[in-house]
Amino acid sequence: MKYVYLLQSLSHPNEHYVGLTKNLKSRLASHNAGQSPHTSKYLPWKLITYLGFTDDAKAAAFEKYLKTGSGLAFRKKHF
Repeated sequence: MKYVYLLQSLSHPNEHYVGLTKNLKSRLASHNAGQSPHTSKYLPWKLITYLGFTDDAKAAAFEKYLKTGSGLAFRKKHF
């Protein structure tokens, strides 16, 4: 199972991060421990939503979509 997740920075509420992982709990802890260079400057993070996929390719495609311009519009409208 792969998870596509959306985080929001608590210190900078306009900052969001979309990611992909097999272990959501561990990955969130990693982000909040400052172990990711992309998210370390906006600590701490909270989980907004996540979706589970049994198909790894579909999970990767959805993560990629959420990082596009139309994916950003989708995120704003639905999350």
